[in-house]
Amino acid sequence: MFADAEAAALACLDEAAVGRMLLELISVPSVTGSPAESEIQHLLAGWLERLGLDVDLWSMDLAALLADPGFPGAEAAREEAWGLVGYTADGGDGPTLILQGHVDVVPPGDPAAWDGDPFVPRVVGGDLVHGRGACDMKAGLVAHLAALAAIRAAGVRLRGQVAVHFVVGEEDGGLGAFGTLRRGHTGDACVITEPTAGTLVTANAGALTFRLTVPGRAAHASSRDAGVSAIDAYLPLHRALGELEAARNRDPSPLMAEYPIPYALCVGTLRAGDWASSVPDLLVAQGRLGVRIGEEPDAARDELERWVAKACAADPWLREHPAQVEWTGGQFASGRLAEGHPLRRTVADACAAVDGGSRPRERGAPYGSDLRLYTAAGIPALQYGPGDVRVAHSPRECVSVREVAGVARALVVTALRTVGVK
Repeated sequence: MFADAEAAALACLDEAAVGRMLLELISVPSVTGSPAESEIQHLLAGWLERLGLDVDLWSMDLAALLADPGFPGAEAAREEAWGLVGYTADGGDGPTLILQGHVDVVPPGDPAAWDGDPFVPRVVGGDLVHGRGACDMKAGLVAHLAALAAIRAAGVRLRGQVAVHFVVGEEDGGLGAFGTLRRGHTGDACVITEPTAGTLVTANAGALTFRLTVPGRAAHASSRDAGVSAIDAYLPLHRALGELEAARNRDPSPLMAEYPIPYALCVGTLRAGDWASSVPDLLVAQGRLGVRIGEEPDAARDELERWVAKACAADPWLREHPAQVEWTGGQFASGRLAEGHPLRRTVADACAAVDGGSRPRERGAPYGSDLRLYTAAGIPALQYGPGDVRVAHSPRECVSVREVAGVARALVVTALRTVGVK
């Protein structure tokens, strides 16, 4: 079933160390845009150095990246951002496999919703670890580290190289991956350990953040008939956005067919008015527009703008005072592993070999990720990682240590079969 080098490396995988690393990483509150994003990059750089990797840890030139025409957008303000890449040093002329993961996590939200401090990990039943970032995606980082540690401990000499890309800013657009690729770090294939619940994710939908500004006319509430409420003016636009979502979700890609709404259009925030007894003269709505697999982001933007313009033209107030659409924050295009690329089979075969079972099924994901930046750069990529995205970004976030170790084993086999052994 396994070649000698594979068997030797698998025998060296330390499941107890997997648990320890996971607890330590969750304890770093590396919220997107916070100073702890930098803290965790320096922590991980030390771990990679102790594994004997050649490490590139650099302070990103934020001004240059933000000015780049291809910049994927950002929502968090930052004074600094650090890139981190590690390479196995003993490779020769073989291919390079990238193991990629993001270090940032979303804010924990209402502390009362958590059973304790979200950044003090709790272990339930001896195996299930709870905490912010547990599955999204500290577990994926640990799987990479554990796989590399096992290969190094076994003394396996590689024909090619394994590269680790640990990136900031995935949650708000992809700054870290974008900066890493712009620095020239590349490879022949990439596995991203986002939580995929035992499946292979070979395509991602995109997501575009928008802001909709709706005007009204202010008046005293006692004579509201003299004004025009921006809230009332927004209502036909909200209905139009719902109709647009329904239209965009007809006949989705087969990879997305399992999702009730493959390409969701969601208005996440509404702000209107500044006084309870005044007719509000402005409403600002912010939301995200799902991008279909293979769809150009500009085409998705144009379609939303046309639907908003059509709704405005049909309304007496908005016809003369149209709403304005702006595109802000993260701008995630879709991405996809090319049909027939051997990476999907290599990973699927590795999973089946270490589990002694069937090969994982293939599907797409309805959210944006760094996958699209790698595929756009000509690097074939897929996602396979521990945990379930359905508990990510919630107070229920958790992951099984055994699952993390299982993914790490699959990565060991994937890496050795991809880059080769001397």
